[in-house]
Amino acid sequence: MIALTKSLGKEMATTGIRVNCITPAAIKTPLFDQMTPQHIQFMLSKIPLGRFGAIEEATSMVCWLASEECSFSTGAVFDLSGGRATY
Repeated sequence: MIALTKSLGKEMATTGIRVNCITPAAIKTPLFDQMTPQHIQFMLSKIPLGRFGAIEEATSMVCWLASEECSFSTGAVFDLSGGRATY
């Protein structure tokens, strides 16, 4: 996905279409209700910031990417992992 984003970002740059992606780690959603506490703790142990992402943090990033404030970014990968290397 990262390579596709970078490639399409360059290819579409002159068209006014921006191509970016977000690489999230674990975002706290109702899906967590289906996981064991051990699994949740294991995932949390891998995040350097020591917490899960919030839905609002992810939606804020998406809204910014879709806004004119982000008009000079294309082919970019935005990390939303709390410091964990996702690739």
